[in-house]
Amino acid sequence: MSASNTQLKEFKETLASEAGAYQAGISVEAIDRLGEYYVLLSTWNARLHLVAPCPPGEFARRHVLESLMLLPHVPQGAMVADVGSGAGLPIIPCLIVRPDIKATLIESSRKKTVFLREALNRVGASKSATVIAERFEEIPAPKADAITCRALDRFEAKLPEILKWSPRASTLLFFGGKGLRDQIIHLDLDFTEILIPNSEKRFLFVIRRN
Repeated sequence: MSASNTQLKEFKETLASEAGAYQAGISVEAIDRLGEYYVLLSTWNARLHLVAPCPPGEFARRHVLESLMLLPHVPQGAMVADVGSGAGLPIIPCLIVRPDIKATLIESSRKKTVFLREALNRVGASKSATVIAERFEEIPAPKADAITCRALDRFEAKLPEILKWSPRASTLLFFGGKGLRDQIIHLDLDFTEILIPNSEKRFLFVIRRN
């Protein structure tokens, strides 16, 4: 079911009014393109179950603004590999707001990769991104300054494998809770955790490796 004009208006107003809480600078043009992404995802969601249904304001906060928390940790002109892209979160909002970024989206579901390519086309980011329809374990890691991951099945159990797979000099930018934090500590990684606004137990973990 597509988003109505009222839902789209609420989505855009939430982005504009609450971006500051997430340290996200978003231009009017980027808000319009994020609105196109939201409408497209809403249309495809009933078929592909890309995200759990939620009100437009919550979608703006939980999915888009949270995704943009990555950007202060991504250098200008960086190459990013997004593992388990699914609905395109966090990477598509980041590509919209920061067109200097290049990205590889890795998603094992071929149906979801059809959506990802359509979304990248719709928001004008197709030339900045490549979509690969494979499990990350089955391909060599692309050249990347940063590795992002927001929702991956058995994420905590797969963390050692992602670490082994990732380019050694890359920064890892992962979203998760206490379980992921415990695994990061267990692996003795150098990390910073950033509490996500409007949450008490969800974090962005910034893992830097030398």
